[in-house]
Amino acid sequence: MNYALIIAGGSGNRMGQNIPKQFINVYDKPIIIYTLESFQRHPMIDAIEVVCLEGWHDMLWAYANQFNISKLQGVVSGGGSAQESIRNGVFALEGKLSGDDIVVIHDGIRPLVDATVLTDVIEKAQQYGNGVTSLPYNEQIFIVNPDNENTTRQYIPRETLRRVSTPQAYRFGRLDEAYHEAFEKGIGIYGSAYTNTMMVELGETLYFAAGSDKNIKLTTKDDLEMFKGYMKMDKDTWLK
Repeated sequence: MNYALIIAGGSGNRMGQNIPKQFINVYDKPIIIYTLESFQRHPMIDAIEVVCLEGWHDMLWAYANQFNISKLQGVVSGGGSAQESIRNGVFALEGKLSGDDIVVIHDGIRPLVDATVLTDVIEKAQQYGNGVTSLPYNEQIFIVNPDNENTTRQYIPRETLRRVSTPQAYRFGRLDEAYHEAFEKGIGIYGSAYTNTMMVELGETLYFAAGSDKNIKLTTKDDLEMFKGYMKMDKDTWLK
């Protein structure tokens, strides 16, 4: 079984709106529904669970019914951080999934995930145990001089870098084991940590899967306007 775990437990303060950003309507549809529709349509996704902000569960179920998200099987409350929210979602799958089942973790505010990206991340996880969406880094990265933060003398060759985001997929047995270990030992769960960084801190080797530049995360108002722009475009005009 391939199970999608959609993380939508944040309040979205940086968007500056009165409601969580995942529930903002764009062209008469909440952002979270655009995301769920990508998983609903994908033939390799069998079921969906959403980690949702407390107090918004009923609204999510109502939207799922309205927009025919029939694969939605469960809604779980989020935590105080991204890692706590993912942990809650993973632990809620205990007893439902076998160790070899695949869990695809994805941000609820990345509504433009491609079917080809989903396919590749699932196939990598089936083959290697995990797969993380990645893209080459196309900008130059310089290291700030500790003696003068306005200067630099070092750079990191961009050929050695990859941008990694969601979706990312893992065999459930190892994923569940890792979250128990991480929270028991306090490894890879603080600050901006996510599943991928936690796995590396726990000694796991990650496998790169395909990515897409349009798989943007809607964090600010500018991101929202970019999303609207994509939605207005004829898909045939998008660059291959």
